[in-house]
Amino acid sequence: MAAFVHETSIVHETAQLGEGTKIWQFCHVMQKARIGKDCSLGQNVMVGPGVVIGNNCKVQNNVSIYEGVVCEDDVFMGPSMVFTNVINPRSAVNRKSEFKPTLVGKGVTIGANATIVCGTRLGEYAFIGAGAVVTKDVPAYALVYGNPARQKGWMSRFGQRLDFNELGQAVCPESGEGYILTPDGRVNIASASR
Repeated sequence: MAAFVHETSIVHETAQLGEGTKIWQFCHVMQKARIGKDCSLGQNVMVGPGVVIGNNCKVQNNVSIYEGVVCEDDVFMGPSMVFTNVINPRSAVNRKSEFKPTLVGKGVTIGANATIVCGTRLGEYAFIGAGAVVTKDVPAYALVYGNPARQKGWMSRFGQRLDFNELGQAVCPESGEGYILTPDGRVNIASASR
């Protein structure tokens, strides 16, 4: 199934849209942006030049994805969240050569009104709370929120909070998947028992 682009949206001729992707009202997809299959861009979304968005990503209304951002598959971007691409912007100083890349790992959720400061990496399945201001890398499966964002726990691939026991084991209450918290503070899937 071909991509759908609403008549009020602008998609540059060099942008690539995957099959089944839907671009809704008042969006602007700029040159050389690549958007994967089965994505959805809500109203008033801006995708900057060269941005890469994987398959099955959901971009809610009023989101700006600036140059330098790469989103892997299954990323959710909540309403009015924003990425930056320069650490120290000034109107009178051109810093386009100083754009810092941001990598959003597979399955990440970014809540409404969150800000992701450039140069960060969001590990797979991380969960960024609404209104959070992320200024540093976020580990895979981490739950972070606040300003500045701080880690407050761990989340499963299904978006459920994980409660680890004294042995460093947890089970997702929705999927039944087991998780292990390693001594060095990483989370791994122990089994896929669904």
